[in-house]
Amino acid sequence: MTYLALVRHGQTDWNVAKRIQGSTDIPLNATGRKEAKATAEVLAHGRWDGILTSPLGRAVETAEIIAKILDLGEPETVPGLVERHYGEAEGLDFEELHRRFPAQSVVPGRETHKQVRERVHSALITIAEERPGQALIVVCHGGVISSLVRYATDGARPRADERIANGSVHYFSYVDGELRLDEFNGDPVNELALEGAPAGPEAPALRPPS
Repeated sequence: MTYLALVRHGQTDWNVAKRIQGSTDIPLNATGRKEAKATAEVLAHGRWDGILTSPLGRAVETAEIIAKILDLGEPETVPGLVERHYGEAEGLDFEELHRRFPAQSVVPGRETHKQVRERVHSALITIAEERPGQALIVVCHGGVISSLVRYATDGARPRADERIANGSVHYFSYVDGELRLDEFNGDPVNELALEGAPAGPEAPALRPPS
């Protein structure tokens, strides 16, 4: 079994402006750096073997702040963890997006949800299989985490009030060839109201032991 704590990077100015960042390399702002420190304090309750990150600067800096506080050494960058590529939609706010690209429009250069899911899932499986028995922090992006939540819950998605916030932590485990969501925003999955989630046996929370 491999434990994976997926962390969304801290806040950026484009997050505040509600602009689509995608693969555009926007740095953390002051609030984002504070969020990274607060996330490190949460993660300090567990034992960790390493930290990995998307190559985008906002994720790298978040990972570096966490790594320094937890004494985990230099974060390892993993290209497959980069945020969804939004093509010509990057930099737009949602009003501009819907005005330029109405529903069902093709956005040039935008990755499909399926492409994101397959890319990220492959990257995490490789990480987990190369580090069996370890507990790892993985700093990435809201779109990345959302794609994994949907994969792990057969297409279900978080409620509108259960958004993937900057600095939030979501716990996964890799068991017997399967990637499993154990906690969303720190809450055990069996206690969540995930829209469309299938009924199933209660899954235990699997945070690394402190």
